Amino acid sequence: MSLAEQRFRTKLSRQSKTLAAAVAEYQRRYAMPPPKGFEKWWEFTQQNEVIMIDEYDGLMRDLQPFYDLKGGGVEFRRRIAAIAGLASIDLVRVRGGVLSTISVQADGYIDTEVSARAKGLKSILGRFAKDLPDMDFPVNAKAEGRVIVPWEKRLMQFNSTTDNNTHMQPLASFRPDWKGEGNVWDAWRRTCPPDSTARKLFSSIRSGMQISSRASLSSLTSPQFTFSANTPYHDQSFCDEPHLHYMQGHFFSDWRTLGELYPVMSPARASGFADIKIPSHYYYGSTSRYTYGWDAEKGEVMDVDKDEIFWRGATTGGGNEPAGFAGMYQRHRAVRNLGASVDASGGLRHLSISYATLNKEIMDIAFMKATNPAQYPGGLENLMKDHRFAEGIPLGGHWKYKYLLDLDGMSYSGRFMAFLASDSVPIKSTVYEEFFGEWIEPWLHYIPLSAGYEEIYNIYSYFSGISSEVVEQHIPGAPDGDAKLHRIALAGKQWKRTIGRKLDMEAYVYRLALEWARLCSDDREEMSMNNN
Repeated sequence: MSLAEQRFRTKLSRQSKTLAAAVAEYQRRYAMPPPKGFEKWWEFTQQNEVIMIDEYDGLMRDLQPFYDLKGGGVEFRRRIAAIAGLASIDLVRVRGGVLSTISVQADGYIDTEVSARAKGLKSILGRFAKDLPDMDFPVNAKAEGRVIVPWEKRLMQFNSTTDNNTHMQPLASFRPDWKGEGNVWDAWRRTCPPDSTARKLFSSIRSGMQISSRASLSSLTSPQFTFSANTPYHDQSFCDEPHLHYMQGHFFSDWRTLGELYPVMSPARASGFADIKIPSHYYYGSTSRYTYGWDAEKGEVMDVDKDEIFWRGATTGGGNEPAGFAGMYQRHRAVRNLGASVDASGGLRHLSISYATLNKEIMDIAFMKATNPAQYPGGLENLMKDHRFAEGIPLGGHWKYKYLLDLDGMSYSGRFMAFLASDSVPIKSTVYEEFFGEWIEPWLHYIPLSAGYEEIYNIYSYFSGISSEVVEQHIPGAPDGDAKLHRIALAGKQWKRTIGRKLDMEAYVYRLALEWARLCSDDREEMSMNNN
C-alpha cells in the first residue's frame, strides 16, 4: 500500500503542466509529433480539469500495429470498410461533424445486441464531434474480444514489402460462431511464440485436463501467506502456463474470432487480443444496474455495516466451445469455493478451520440466476448442487458491505466504476485491461486478487481479523487494519470523482479520435500537429 501510494503520487507529479510540455512528452514517448488537433484536445483537458495528461501508452499500444501497416490510410480505411459488414460489428460514423450509428449487417445475421456499445461511443464523442474529420469507428457489439492475430501472421504482416491484404482471408465466408469448427483457445494459443508451451498442443491440452471441473479451493492454494501485487491480467502468462486457460471463460466463447488485424473497438482487452479499448457504455451511462447511487431517494445508498466479502451475479462468464468446461469458469469457481456451505478439504494454514466455517463467517457469495445451465456438466441439477444460489440484491444493496468482490463475466466487469464510487472496497480479479489501466493503482484504489482467489482469506484476515466465534480466540488483523481498509475505500472514491469521471472518458476518446483521424488519412504527416 505504501509503495502503491508512492508510485501514484510520482505519476501525478510528472503530468505535463503546459501544452509545450505535453507535446515534448508525446514526442519522447512515441517518437513522432502528436496528431492534428492536439492543441484543441489540450484545451479540452484544461477546461475540464483532466489530471492524466500523458498516460496514454495503452492506447498507443493498441494502435501501433495499424501505424505499422503497409499501405497507410488507404489500407486502414479498407479494413474498416471490410469489417463493417460482419455480424455484431456496428459503425459510429462522423460526417460533417454529425454523428450517427449504423449496422451494415451484410452477412444477414441478426444480432439482438446491435448498437448498445456503438451508441455509447457516439454519446462520448458528442462534445467534440464537430472538430473531427469524416471517419468511421467499427465497434464490437459483444462484450468478448474479437481480434486474434497469430504470431507468424503478425510477423509476416509487419515485415512484408508487399501489400498487406495479399494473404488475408476473405471475409465473405466468415461465420459469426464456431459451430464446432474451432474455438477461441486454439486460435489464441497461436499468438504465442513458436517455442512456447502453449504452441505444443498435446502439452496444452494434457495440463488442463488435470484440473477437475469440481476442483476444491485447497487444490489451487499456495501454502504461503501472500498477496497479489496486481490482477491476473498482469500476472498470468497463458503462453507459458497454458493449462490456466481452463480457468477463464473467455477462451470458451461461442463467438468466432477474427484471425486478421482488423480495427475493432471493444470495452476491454485480454492479453493476446488485438481489439482497441474504449470506455464501456455501462460506465458512461447512468442505470440502476451499473451506477452508484443512481436513485438515492429510494434508498440505493446504504451505510457500510457488514464486515463481509459480497458478490451476486449470474452464471455467465463463458460459452460452450468446446463443451463441458463451465465448471472451471471464473464465476463458478468463486461461488463453488468461496460460497461453499458444506465442509471441504483443507483450511487455513496452522489452524484447523474448514472453508465452510470460514465462508459462513466472512463471505456472502452466491449466484442469483442460472443462465445456459446446460453448459454446466450435469446440467441445472448439478449446477444447483455444486453452487450456492440466493436472492438477487439491487446494486444499491451492495453498499452496506465492506468488501465487494469484482469478477469478470462474459468480459470485463461493468460494475467496477460503481464499486469505486462507493464507500466499500473493491476486490478485483480480472484478465482484462481497460482504458483506465494506467490511471489507477492496485493496493491504493482497490485490492487486486489472483485468478485462483486463494489469498482472499489473507486479505480479510489482514484487514479484519478472524472472530472468536470461528476460532477459540479472536485473531486480530493488523493493528490499524480497518483504518487501512477505509483508506483504500476513500482513495478509490476520490479517484472516481477526479480521474474516473465521464469527462475523463471523453478526454480519452477525444485523443483516440485524433489518432484515428491520422491513421485514416492518406497523408499522415499532414494530419500531424506540426502541419497545423
